[in-house]
Amino acid sequence: MKRILKMLGIVLVIALIIMQFFRPDKNNGGYESFTLFEKETKVSGEVLSILKKNCFDCHTNQTRYPWYAEIAPVSYWMNDHIIDGKKHFNMSEWNSYSVKKKSKKMDELIEELKEGEMPLNSYTWIHGSITKEEKEVLIQWASMAILNYEEALKVSLK
Repeated sequence: MKRILKMLGIVLVIALIIMQFFRPDKNNGGYESFTLFEKETKVSGEVLSILKKNCFDCHTNQTRYPWYAEIAPVSYWMNDHIIDGKKHFNMSEWNSYSVKKKSKKMDELIEELKEGEMPLNSYTWIHGSITKEEKEVLIQWASMAILNYEEALKVSLK
């Protein structure tokens, strides 16, 4: 039994070493494509600050990577979070969304904030939590954006 555990330990260490050489691609697409989202949703300086601090890493094409993101398996775990976050809401791909989808995404943002689902606990443990006041600012901003999109939908249906 000891021999099996020792072999298993050796295999695990070798696997972790090999993983260091095969890392996932980094999310470094830049902020240029964020401009449309910023303009269209009327992002204020305060909202931008909150988004940068709490949302950009997983919901844009640009992530700030901490030092520990260079170590596998953490790099794979973070990559999965980023891919999943961008799949649900990607401010950098805003121009590819229809007006109806934009409104729905902003509504989902409000819902996630109200339910305390975003940002993820695993993110806030390290990066700090979003305050109640910051949540309220985001909810008010997103609510105004929804009204603008609903208005645009009414105009397009006429």
